[in-house]
This record gives sequence, C-alpha cells and structure tokens, in this order.
Amino acid sequence: MSSLKILLLADDRPGHYHLSQGVVAALMRLGNVETTELRISRRRLIPTRSLRWLNSRGTEPERVLQAGYGVEVAALPRADLVISAGGETLPANVAAARALGAQNIFCGSLRTVAPEDVSLTVTSYERFAGKPGHLVALKPSAIDPQALGRPKAIPQYDGANPPKLAGLLIGGDSGLFRYREEEWRRLLDFARRLSAQWGTRWLVSTSRRTPDPIAEEVFALAKDKQVVGDFLDYRWAGPGTLSKIFARADAIVCSEDSSTMISEAIAARLPVIGVSPENHSFKPEEAEYREYLLQQDWCRYLPITSLNPDAFGEALGQITPMRENHLDLLAAALKERLPKLFNQ
Repeated sequence: MSSLKILLLADDRPGHYHLSQGVVAALMRLGNVETTELRISRRRLIPTRSLRWLNSRGTEPERVLQAGYGVEVAALPRADLVISAGGETLPANVAAARALGAQNIFCGSLRTVAPEDVSLTVTSYERFAGKPGHLVALKPSAIDPQALGRPKAIPQYDGANPPKLAGLLIGGDSGLFRYREEEWRRLLDFARRLSAQWGTRWLVSTSRRTPDPIAEEVFALAKDKQVVGDFLDYRWAGPGTLSKIFARADAIVCSEDSSTMISEAIAARLPVIGVSPENHSFKPEEAEYREYLLQQDWCRYLPITSLNPDAFGEALGQITPMRENHLDLLAAALKERLPKLFNQ
C-alpha cells in the first residue's frame, strides 16, 4: 500500500487534538502514513452552527474554510483522509474533505451534522453503538503501552502490596466540575499520608486548568523528596508530557474532570483511581462512559473527601488493568470500517 496521506486539523485544546493523534497512531500500525497537522481557529464573528448550516446547504467548501477559518483551499496539502476532534473543527473537517475528495474521521459527537458528511465518527459513548457510520471505542490516544515498556500483566496492588511509584494527575475546574481550595489541599495531604504509611512516592503533574495557587502548593510539596519523586509543572512543561509518568508509575490517581487523562492512563495499562470534588456532575453520555470504564474494572472512583489509605487500597485491589494494546484494537476496527483507505 502507498503511504496514506492524512490532514489533521487541530484546535488549541490538547484534549481534542490528542484524540486525533491517537487515531493517527492506530493507522500507523496498518502501514505507511504521512501526516500534516494544521492548526485552525474559528473566526469568532461566525458561529459554528452557521458553518454547519453552510455545509448542509452544499456551500462551496472554499467559502466555508475561508469565511470560517481564514484557510485557503489552495494551501491545503493533498490528503486521502481528514481527521479532527472538537466541535469547532467539525465544519472545517467536512469542508476540507469535500475540497480534497478525501474520506474523513471525526472524534466526538456530530450534533446536527448529517452522518453521511463524515466517513466515520469515533465516539466513546455506547448510546451511538448502533448508529450508522459510528465506531465506539476507548477515547483514542497516541500512547503506546508497548513503547513505554508497560507489562501486559500488572501486579495486584493494594494496602498489602502498595505501589512504589504512583502518578498524581491534577486538573482543575471544567464544565460541571468545581473544586474548593480545601479539596485540593486534602488531596495533597492524602499524598503525604500515603507516602508516610505505605512508602509510596508520587510522580505529580498539573494541567492547563490547574489554578496557579494550587500549582504553587504542589511545587512546595515537590521539595519533599520523600513524598514526590518527580514534578511536571504544566506551566513550564506544556502538554504531551504524561508519558514520562505513565512509563514509570505503578498506579495513577487522576482528578475526574479530565476524561482524556483517565482514558490515557487506562490505555497505558495502569490501574486508575479517579478522584472528584463534592461539586461535580456529568452530562448523560459522559456518565455512561465513566460507568463503562468502571464495569470493565479498569478503574475506580473515590470522592476527595473520602480519600484515605484504607479506602484507596481497597479500590486499587478491585482493578484489573487493560491487557490489550488499545492501538491494535482501534487499528483493526478502522481497517474494517474504512476498507477503501487500505485498498489503494
């Protein structure tokens, strides 16, 4: 097969374009891939719904791309496949695929976009399992557990067999999640207590949503090398650094505001404990996704207010991490659903 040429359209949100990069990583397992990543930003004067409407009316893709994103069709590279994630990229995805005569993949929910305008929609929500043109999968991630050196079989960790290194991934307010400062401090106090009681050391990372005062408190905690083995400050490290934690950690504690971070840790074949503030809730489809992860025994969830070594050890003991390589599973599904891409 000749190289599959991919145009990846990315917004400025890592939680979105990491999904697209995960699809690309899966496709790379099927053959040669040439990827061009193009950052786009919707012009604020034109709502996304208006761009979706223009596409639905058969408006020339040149007009949609220029008016909505300031992108010239002539500047687009030749591509067999267009990929994107995030609602604001969807109109550009459809228009670019039409302009290039390419197939397209969108990671997310189509909302009012006609299914026939997208070759394949990759979603994590079971409610779309029977819908035409939809593929339900773990949220895509470019993380390859094999490349990280992750074993297929993970020891059963609990209070009797505590992890030597645990990752602590700290997010922040997002959507329906609101953290109080005292809850962040309780989380950090739990990290200290577990280190004292179990001897576990922490590999800590903040995120783009972590409040600066909390990031400063984590920075102060990181000075205690008996508690923190390594600290990745997002303000300096930027996105895409969690693999450094996934490669070394025995288990992960992740604030539940980030579905992407939880999914990436699961994909890395790690036991995951999600922790949540009192003030939080999920949209119905996201609640279904979290329940699906729970039913697979890949993770457990605990309120921050209930965190203590005993509860944490009990939850860890109930987890059986993923054994398969998620990239292989996704690659096989993509090959089955988009056969024309692989018969060139």
